[in-house]
Amino acid sequence: MTSPDLPEPFLRLLRPDERLHIVARTSDHQILVTDRRVAVADEHRVALDIPIGNLRRIQFDIEKSRPATLVLVPESPSDPPQVLAVPVENYAQVSQALAVLGELLAEA
Repeated sequence: MTSPDLPEPFLRLLRPDERLHIVARTSDHQILVTDRRVAVADEHRVALDIPIGNLRRIQFDIEKSRPATLVLVPESPSDPPQVLAVPVENYAQVSQALAVLGELLAEA
C-alpha cells in the first residue's frame, strides 16, 4: 500500500503487499508502522527501518513542561536507537502508533 501523503523516504520503503497501519509525527521525524516493519524518517532520509520482531524496547516518557521523549531500541546494535522528541499536540497520534506497535510485538 502506498499513499501520496507519505514522506518521500517512506514511499521508497513500502512494498505493494505491505499494509500501512499508521504514520505518526514527532518533532523532527515521522514514524511509520506497517504490518511488518517500523521505520523512522525525516523528509530526507530513513534513520531506522527494521522488522517489528527486531524491536527490543519502546520507552515513552512524559515530563511536565517539556516535550515527551520516545525511545525505540532495536535488538541489533548495528541499528541505532532512535530518541525522538514528541510535542504535546502529537501525543494522541504517537500513542496510537505505540498501541499498534505493542500489539504487533506481542504477536511477533
